[in-house]
Amino acid sequence: MISLEEAKKYLRVDAADEDDVIQQELDAAESLVASVLRKDSLDDTDSPIIVVAVLYALAYLNEHREEADHHALTITLRNLLFGERDPKF
Repeated sequence: MISLEEAKKYLRVDAADEDDVIQQELDAAESLVASVLRKDSLDDTDSPIIVVAVLYALAYLNEHREEADHHALTITLRNLLFGERDPKF
């Protein structure tokens, strides 16, 4: 959904020494957003609010590497994506 280069640009990271970590955070952010949306993947999604949610989750995970509160992040994403969520899996 979001490329590594787009993620690095959003995070304002120029160096390549953290590419692996950022890719892992991006994968985790996309997985978390898909879970909140009750979808298997985000491949067929083009909603701007979903892109914003992934970038928000990415930035949160990147900034709070050591002490991320995943419960608070999930609640925030649920509030942000409430209108986009599938009623059930």
